[in-house]
Amino acid sequence: MISETGRVVGIEDQALWVETIRRSTCGSCAAQKGCGQGLMNKVTDGRRNQLRVLLGPLAADLFQLDDEVEISIPERALIVGSMMVYLAPLFTMIAGMSLAAQYRPGDVTAAIGALSGFVVGMVMVRLHAMYIQNKPAFQATVVAKYSPSLINSVAINDTAYSE
Repeated sequence: MISETGRVVGIEDQALWVETIRRSTCGSCAAQKGCGQGLMNKVTDGRRNQLRVLLGPLAADLFQLDDEVEISIPERALIVGSMMVYLAPLFTMIAGMSLAAQYRPGDVTAAIGALSGFVVGMVMVRLHAMYIQNKPAFQATVVAKYSPSLINSVAINDTAYSE
């Protein structure tokens, strides 16, 4: 399970809308300068994201706006989602291009077939997203609710720090 903390910004009967802040892990990576992801994280680091998170066995009455919660998503959902979003449009685009080229040779026909296949792939992604919208195996779920006293408290240690 991949876990993250966030703040509740909306409440539904079976789900919460949770706002998280994107954090970059590029500071600990050895390939910082040669990676395109590092450049994108510099531009978008700290941006807030809102996710629809299923409540699971918890009741919506337990939550209020601005509550801090911990959410988790199964690794399987991340892998299947990534494959669906990236590979389905790619494969349907290649299939569309191949079918169009078989029907009538030419670059314009192949380009139209590729574009048509890409659109079909994007429609497949959208249909898949609607299909798994309320399936717990593919959705982020609330794991814990933090009490405000734990979030705002500061740990105080009696011993001085020394190396």
